[in-house]
Amino acid sequence: MKRPVVLTIAGSDPSGGAGIQADLKTITAFGCYGMSVITAVTVQNTMGVTGVEAMAPDLVAAQLDAVFSDIRPNAVKIGMAVCRETIEVLIEKLTEYRAEHIVLDPVMISTSGRRLLSKDAVDTLIHGLLPLAGLSTPNLPECEALTGQPIRSREDMILASLMLHRQTKQPVLLKGGHMTFSPQDSPEGSFREAAPVDCSDLLRTPDGVRWYRTPLIQTTNSHGTGCTLSSAIASCLAGGLSLPDAVAEAKTYLSGALAAGLDLGKGNGPLDHCFRIKPLS
Repeated sequence: MKRPVVLTIAGSDPSGGAGIQADLKTITAFGCYGMSVITAVTVQNTMGVTGVEAMAPDLVAAQLDAVFSDIRPNAVKIGMAVCRETIEVLIEKLTEYRAEHIVLDPVMISTSGRRLLSKDAVDTLIHGLLPLAGLSTPNLPECEALTGQPIRSREDMILASLMLHRQTKQPVLLKGGHMTFSPQDSPEGSFREAAPVDCSDLLRTPDGVRWYRTPLIQTTNSHGTGCTLSSAIASCLAGGLSLPDAVAEAKTYLSGALAAGLDLGKGNGPLDHCFRIKPLS
């Protein structure tokens, strides 16, 4: 049986909740064949990131050559790129091999506040790598850093997504998980702090905008949500879904993995990427 093939390019998380490990679990959960190119080894767990060691750029290039020369992926997910030299390698190789269905999660700062992308790499990311991606999936702080536009409301999300879309000429999924909304808020209304019940993501394409509203899941087991969502979207694109449908399917999966989150570790526990897989009796 031929399976869709998805390549993840990201950093390694030894605790298994984020990065390459979360990506491969997600790709497998969607019935795809997962491959990986490691850009960095991190020292992290559910309590935060305490160390990052970037892979040598020539080793990243060699990994990409090994994959594309043998098993061509149907989709590519990009996570943590760490430095300008690595981003330049990604631009060169993904252009050389004409990679398709690239989903870029612009990992810049960890939840615990550690910088995961060097400052001198941001310009190369914006003007070189983002335009190659068929979709970027920044969260609100990342989009603020990429556009310089403060985001405090739905109107701000609309404006910031437009700014990033004009910069990259590519679709943008702006993740609103850092901001929650009350039911009386219309998609164009203002953010209210009282009684939040849902979070909203905004997909901007050349055809316009589409809101995805999902119930707010009260959980501390949220380690690796961004990695999981972008990998799920890439898997759906590899399987032949349209971009709007891929986002919808990926968000449904993410909600299920969050709701089934695992009480592991002393900090923010991981999602349950295998919640749809029947466990051994």
